[in-house]
Amino acid sequence: MSRSLAVTCAVLAAGLAALAAAPAAPGGDPGAAATRTFRFTYTVAVRDIPAGARRLSIWVPVPETDPHQEVLDLVVRSPLEYSFTREHRYGNRLLHLAANAPLPDSIDLKLEAVVARRAYRVLGAKSRPAENDRPAPRDLGPDALVPIDGEIAATAREVTKGARTPLEKARAIYEYVTSTMHYDKSGQGWGRGDAIRACDVRRGNCTDFHSLIIGMARSCKIPARFVIGFPLPEDQKQGAIPGYHCWAEMYVEGIGWLPVDSSEASKHPEKRGAFFGGLDANRVEFTRGRDLELEPPASERLNFLVYPRVEVDGVVYTGVAQSFSFAEVGT
Repeated sequence: MSRSLAVTCAVLAAGLAALAAAPAAPGGDPGAAATRTFRFTYTVAVRDIPAGARRLSIWVPVPETDPHQEVLDLVVRSPLEYSFTREHRYGNRLLHLAANAPLPDSIDLKLEAVVARRAYRVLGAKSRPAENDRPAPRDLGPDALVPIDGEIAATAREVTKGARTPLEKARAIYEYVTSTMHYDKSGQGWGRGDAIRACDVRRGNCTDFHSLIIGMARSCKIPARFVIGFPLPEDQKQGAIPGYHCWAEMYVEGIGWLPVDSSEASKHPEKRGAFFGGLDANRVEFTRGRDLELEPPASERLNFLVYPRVEVDGVVYTGVAQSFSFAEVGT
């Protein structure tokens, strides 16, 4: 593959200089909300279940409390019995529903979670990284759509020339992807998190931006992981949410998991410094990781999980509609 890396030196220099100058407030806006408390509603409608079908399974991701968000309440409204399970590779919490014949023609499911989400920044923070959240071997290895050799590794080596520490390398990778990728959902192939495609065409959505960052980081021996959830409109207190949003985390010894939101930084250049090592409160996290192994087992590993997975008689079922909304509470 022929590609130009003429921007590398300038990008790296800008990135290293920005390490000391990055704004303390995520988003770069002193007036931005540091905490948002909201009710998140996740609805699933399964329609036209085939007559004669014998077995239905539904898996829905469930948000959890972590250092950056607190799940204050969780309500499930379901016509079927359900249980909570754990995905095997990353431990993501799942809601699982199953039914045997005779099956209804349709099923409506609603999950409501009250969540308090906090803005945070790890660079310059006085707290020590959590010892119970250190990288696992999977955080240095390839995923099905995220190789760590070939052109991904070659690009990472070129981009990080002159970077001496893992933090400097992480910054160089972030600056390179943010500078050269374009948020563009036209054409085919975007949204799968295919790092090779992202490296080749330099466009896509948040999944593609962060898959490239993760592949490049891992090829430089920097642990990295994929995180996905939903965005909250910064200037609204309630409303529908059209789709998911994802970001990445890179692990740096002495600092911990360093969050980056390259796709948002590419759309909002004024927030570029803030989105390296910090995140705003305008989001909710649902799951981490790629190549997920559901419990009970699905028919295949999942590339990632944020929308419901529905299978009828062991085959993925597409007669599913989902919708998402939020409303601020306590304001």
